[in-house]
Amino acid sequence: MENKEFAKQLEIRTKKFALLIIRLSTSLPNSPEAKVIKNQITKSGTSVGANYREANRSRSKKDFANKIKISESEASETVYWLEIIEEIEWLSKDKLENIMKEARELLAIFTSISSKLKD
Repeated sequence: MENKEFAKQLEIRTKKFALLIIRLSTSLPNSPEAKVIKNQITKSGTSVGANYREANRSRSKKDFANKIKISESEASETVYWLEIIEEIEWLSKDKLENIMKEARELLAIFTSISSKLKD
C-alpha cells in the first residue's frame, strides 16, 4: 500500500473510531463522575483522527511530526479512559473489547509513525 493510500485508509479508520467513541460516550451513566469521563473520552477519542487529518495537511515535516505526536498522545489518553470505564464497570468487558482493541492498535500505529520520524 502506498503512503497516500495508507494515509487515506487511516483517516477513514480514525473517523470510524471517533464515531465509536461518541456512541460509547452516550451509553455511559449520567452521574456527575461519568459526565466528566464522557467529556474526557469524547475529546481524546475524536482528537486522534482530527489531528491525524491535520497532520496530512501540514505545511512542514516538523508540523507533521507534531500532529502525529498529538494523535499518539490522544490515543494513549483514550486507552486510559477506556481502562477507567472498564475497571469501574460502567460497561461490560464484552462491550469494551472491540473498541479497546482498536484504541490500542491506533496507539501502536501512531507510536510507530512517531518513532520513524525521529530517525
